[in-house]
Amino acid sequence: MDARFTAEQDEIRRTLRELLHKRCGSEELRAAVDTPAGHDPALWTALAEQLGLPGLALPEGYGGVGCSATELALACEETGRALAPSPLLATAVLTAPLLLALGTDAQRADLLPRIASGTLTAALAVPGPALATALGLTGHDPRGEWAGGGRAGGVQARQADGGWRLYGQVDQVLDGHSARLLVVAAHTGGFARSRVLLFLVCGDAAGLTRVRQTALDATRPQARLQFRHVEGELLGYGGDDVLSALARLGDTAAACLAAEAVGAAARVLERTVEYVGQREQFGRPIGSFQAVKHRLADVYVQVQAARSAAYYAAWATAQGERVGGLALAQALQALRGAAAEGIQSHGGTGFTWEHDVHLYFKRAAGDELLFGPVHRLRAHAADLAHVFEEAG
Repeated sequence: MDARFTAEQDEIRRTLRELLHKRCGSEELRAAVDTPAGHDPALWTALAEQLGLPGLALPEGYGGVGCSATELALACEETGRALAPSPLLATAVLTAPLLLALGTDAQRADLLPRIASGTLTAALAVPGPALATALGLTGHDPRGEWAGGGRAGGVQARQADGGWRLYGQVDQVLDGHSARLLVVAAHTGGFARSRVLLFLVCGDAAGLTRVRQTALDATRPQARLQFRHVEGELLGYGGDDVLSALARLGDTAAACLAAEAVGAAARVLERTVEYVGQREQFGRPIGSFQAVKHRLADVYVQVQAARSAAYYAAWATAQGERVGGLALAQALQALRGAAAEGIQSHGGTGFTWEHDVHLYFKRAAGDELLFGPVHRLRAHAADLAHVFEEAG
């Protein structure tokens, strides 16, 4: 394994960081999350047109850049630094890979070029709070009961009038209120022979109600979706193993999320180090006190270890090695520690809503609620590796 970044990878990071520095400062971030969309459409257009970000990991044949999950993870690290609210996670990380892996030729040819150009945003609708289970990060469910069990809850799909109709409700859908395309996990076939399939639903479909919810992390907008006789198009040919596809997606998504968390942790640590070098107590900067140095040094070690794990996880996805969950656990722990130490070191000002440091703490807590918690990520990784099984 060559751990050095290529010139292209370095250029992606540099260009993206410069663009976000100009277009996604503190004021722009707060203004964007308060809009109905929850993000700045103009920034999303710039990311698509100038950097090709939505199609970074899509094949060139579909209008993408043709890069791997590693480049996508590096891009997520930069968006994590800025806490940039954008459809990148929902569209490029969680949804586009499913369309590429399971879609028919016609579906891929129709949808992927529009996603790559940034004109089509998408969201994955999995009954909450089951996203981490569906992606195989915190458990293994071979029957897909997280989708409703075929009896109640979640979303049910029935064949009618030569097509499919969806019924039910899904909570905690990332960017579900604004995405123009929804990929919905639904149970079909009744309880005895139930199975999970994925369906394509237009964001403005008749019978679909979308309501943005108040989320702990405002930079990750979420929505509640209600389906009442909503027309859906089956993704793929119906014979695909959807649960296995979601599990494969989960490892790549975890690597990208880990990189994103590392970017956020590194940035909040930088801001904290800068602040303790300026704030004075007893006639000297508080950063000169040994106790403060030791605490921030511990955070630095955690962040660097998490960065190494995230980079390795992104590289390993192409090698068939599933280590994304472990990397995500380490990164989320590092982000929570860095954000908590940032609040502590900023003193009274760190506890105020006006200061940005609390946004990083909310990102850490919100991601653990959606994709964790840390101890479950690690426990499931241990189960997959048979760590606690007795030797036969």
